Amino acid sequence: MLDSSEINHFLENGYVRIDQAFSSEVATECMRILWRDIEADPDDPSSWNKPVVWLGGYHDQPFREAANFPKIVSALNQLIGPGRWAPLSGLGTFPVRFPTDQDTGDTGWHIDASFPGEGDPNDFWSWRVNVLSKGRSLLALFLLTDVGESDAPTRIRAGSHIDIARLLAPAKDEGIAIKDLDYTETANRTEILATGKTGTVYLCHPFLVHSAQINKGSRPRIMAQPPVFPKQGFNVLKDQDLEVYPIEQAIREALK
Repeated sequence: MLDSSEINHFLENGYVRIDQAFSSEVATECMRILWRDIEADPDDPSSWNKPVVWLGGYHDQPFREAANFPKIVSALNQLIGPGRWAPLSGLGTFPVRFPTDQDTGDTGWHIDASFPGEGDPNDFWSWRVNVLSKGRSLLALFLLTDVGESDAPTRIRAGSHIDIARLLAPAKDEGIAIKDLDYTETANRTEILATGKTGTVYLCHPFLVHSAQINKGSRPRIMAQPPVFPKQGFNVLKDQDLEVYPIEQAIREALK
């Protein structure tokens, strides 16, 4: 699925974009279910009363089908390794962003956490991440609507996974709470917008720094952001003569 230039792009920039990763027909079926729960009319702006609506995980048939299209499964096998990641049973959470000029309060730079710390497990910002990427293989972004530059595309700091790996290395297994990571270390990285047509998928390294933004367009933007979980730990700091896949190779190269 991914050629050598795309693998190298993932290693250097921390993400790869797959166009037409799942079909528009499946996306339409997913949207039909989502709009049932959004409590707004997609064609009536007067019903768009909130700047952002969060929907939980969905595991209905079209969501499972979208998550397991051959292009996606093949790319995950290439990046993580066959049999080393848990198959997706759905598409995670859905941030639905409506056109607004309001600050939604959820647009800060961050990486997604992997495991709870010793504090309140319900306090997301106290969750941690370590250099071994315990508990997480990748972050996937599934575009269920067309997303242009004004439609709240996720902002990505290309190559920031390298900086984060270096920040995490001294903390070893214990890791660092995501609220305590110094994201200013990645401020000089080139910013990329995760735009694309419906059916586009971005596969992102778990250390890739990203952020949401408000929707300055004219239509609601809907995407899914499921995590990909590992079945086994990564061969990041070990010296064994084992096959190394791009997800762990990227961390190894950052720590050279």
